[in-house]
Amino acid sequence: MADSGERFKRKQFGNRFLKNEDDVFKHNAWDNVEWDEDQENQALSQVCEHVKTKMTLEKSIDLENNADQHWDNFYSVHQEKFFKNRCWLFTEFPEIKSLKDEKSSCILEVGCGVGNSVFPILSHCSGTNVHVYCCDFSSNAIKILKENSEYNEEHCTAFVCDITNDDWNPPFALESLDIILLVFVLSAVKPEKLKHVVRKFYEYLKPGGIILFRDYGRYDMAQLRFKEGRCISENYYSRGDGTLVYFFTQDDLKNLFVDAGFEEVQNLIDRRMQVNRGKQLKMYRVWIQCKYRKPISK
Repeated sequence: MADSGERFKRKQFGNRFLKNEDDVFKHNAWDNVEWDEDQENQALSQVCEHVKTKMTLEKSIDLENNADQHWDNFYSVHQEKFFKNRCWLFTEFPEIKSLKDEKSSCILEVGCGVGNSVFPILSHCSGTNVHVYCCDFSSNAIKILKENSEYNEEHCTAFVCDITNDDWNPPFALESLDIILLVFVLSAVKPEKLKHVVRKFYEYLKPGGIILFRDYGRYDMAQLRFKEGRCISENYYSRGDGTLVYFFTQDDLKNLFVDAGFEEVQNLIDRRMQVNRGKQLKMYRVWIQCKYRKPISK
C-alpha cells in the first residue's frame, strides 16, 4: 500500500518549479504549482455556481443515451489530428517499458481513440511478445486506428466496446491482462457506472496486474471554464460537442479502486501552470495520476 504522503507528492511529472514569481513568463509551463486558500475558494465558488444552473434532466439523459454518436462525430471531424502521440507514457509509466522483458504479455488500452498511445507502445515493444489490445466507444475512432499504416493485427487487436456494458465480448480471457491503461477516459463515464467498470477491470487483470491511470482533477481549468447550463451533476459536465467529462479528486479514485479490491501503488495530483507568454496569461491545470494493482492472492 502506498505511503499516505506519496499521494500528495509528484515524482516524475517534471522538474521545472517556479521559485520567483518574476520568472513566471520565462517558460511555457511550471510544475507542482501550489494554490493558496483564495484560489481554492474561488474555484469552489465557481463550481457551486455551475450546480445552480444545471441542464435539464431531459437534455442530460439524451446526451448520455447518445454518447457514442457524439464521440463518433468528434472523430469524424478531427480524424487523427486532434491529439498528439503520448510519448510521455514511458516516463510516467515505466511498467509499460518493463513488458519488453516479459516472455509474453498483454496490455489493454481503454478509450484508445485513434491510437495516440497505442502506436508509441507498439513501436517500443517491436520485436517482443507483447500484444496490445485497444478499445474505444467510438466505431469511427477504431476505423481510423485500423487504417493507420502502423496497425499490425499480429501485435495489436482493436475493437469497439462500451465498457459500461455487463458483457464486453473482448478478444481476451478473464485474468489475462498484465496492464490496463486509462488516459483521460474514465472521466467520460457516467459517475454512477464507474464502480461497475472498475470491477470489470479487476476481472480481466491477472493477479499482480496493474491499472495505469491519468485523468482530470477537480478544479482543472477545463472545469472552471464551463458556462451556465453545461453541468449535469456535481463535477460532471457536457462539452459543447456533446461529449461528457467528470473531474475527480484523489479520494474519489482511492475509494473507487480500493473498494473493488485493488491495492494502491500511486495516487498523485499534478497542479501545473501553463503560460501564454504572448498574452501574459496563466492557465492552471489539475491532473491526477494513479496506479492500482490487483493483489496476487487474497
